[in-house]
Amino acid sequence: MDEAVIKKPIVIPDDWPGYSLELFSYPEHYHEDIDSVYIPHGVIMNRVERLARYVMDDFGDSIVVLCVLKGGYKFCVDLVEFIKVLGRNSNKYLETRVEFIRLKSYLNDQSTEELQIIGSRDLSFLRGKSVLIVEAIVDTGKTMKALLKHVETFEPKMVKVAGLLVKRVPNMAEDLTDYVGFEIPNHFVVGYALDYNEYFRDLNHICVISKIGKMKYKQEQSNG
Repeated sequence: MDEAVIKKPIVIPDDWPGYSLELFSYPEHYHEDIDSVYIPHGVIMNRVERLARYVMDDFGDSIVVLCVLKGGYKFCVDLVEFIKVLGRNSNKYLETRVEFIRLKSYLNDQSTEELQIIGSRDLSFLRGKSVLIVEAIVDTGKTMKALLKHVETFEPKMVKVAGLLVKRVPNMAEDLTDYVGFEIPNHFVVGYALDYNEYFRDLNHICVISKIGKMKYKQEQSNG
């Protein structure tokens, strides 16, 4: 079977309404703040396990996983854990070192032009290494392009990108991601560590935020 076909993402159509909230457990304080369960936690986990298999097939003996905080931390933890489990149950073990980088490019539900790398910008430990960047969501790719450019200055051996979600937006950045979990419409989603102004990270499912939720947790843009 064609490898390119195997690695295609799960495509969620534009008219997918999600599942009723009544079918799932979620923090009760978010009852009015989300419209639907878009991708249930169990489906996420099954897909992440499949992505882990792709990573195992493509990399050699060791990788440095560069986790993009904060939204990517659950995806990263689960992906690395599946890689370890697969290694324990096969004749190939992929030594995995996890490092973290924090980026900020959103205010409320809008991507901003400015990319902020928070914390250490020195990634010299990547020199000569095989690197897997793990990001929760990629849309236009402006943030990822800037990060890739920054990472390449430290001369890694190779760099691949795993994105749990890729949004269908004009000039979408599908070509930037080597491993994609789900291709989704241009909806602002929360949960599974994806936030709206630091709220909703404690949701296990990926959900669509409601208008009430957006208004309740909206932040005003600072002039400073």
